[in-house]
Amino acid sequence: MAADVGQKAPEFELFDHDKKPTKLSDSKGKNVVLAFFPGAFTGVCTTEMCTFRDRFDSFNSMNAQVFGISVDAIFSQKAFSDANKLNFPLLSDYKREVVQAYGVSLPNFAGMEGYTASERAVFVIDKEGVIRYKWVGENPGKEPDYDEVQKQVNQLN
Repeated sequence: MAADVGQKAPEFELFDHDKKPTKLSDSKGKNVVLAFFPGAFTGVCTTEMCTFRDRFDSFNSMNAQVFGISVDAIFSQKAFSDANKLNFPLLSDYKREVVQAYGVSLPNFAGMEGYTASERAVFVIDKEGVIRYKWVGENPGKEPDYDEVQKQVNQLN
């Protein structure tokens, strides 16, 4: 069952790109933006993560923590973060448990039979851990409406 608006966000613990264990509940008291993306170093994913990077100050001013989440290994994510000077954590869902819990698994990604990535999706979670906004792209090439994501976070303050 997919995570949905109005539900408590599924808890998780993932390693970030610096191999630091990170729990969703570590951000309690902050709004959270979970930006799921299919793969590091791909064109649209790079654009998306760099757009969140460029809007970091805005999210920070709204007491919001941004996390990028993909199934990539932490080593790939570290290189991706460094190459793009990302200013928020990338979390590695290498076991694919979180993409399943949130209902955003993307099987057979890019025509690779048996390879499950993440759909491009954004969840906005309030300070109490409740999902207040959900967007899932109809295909991996579609970016989220960044202004809408910011609007949704701003409404929580």
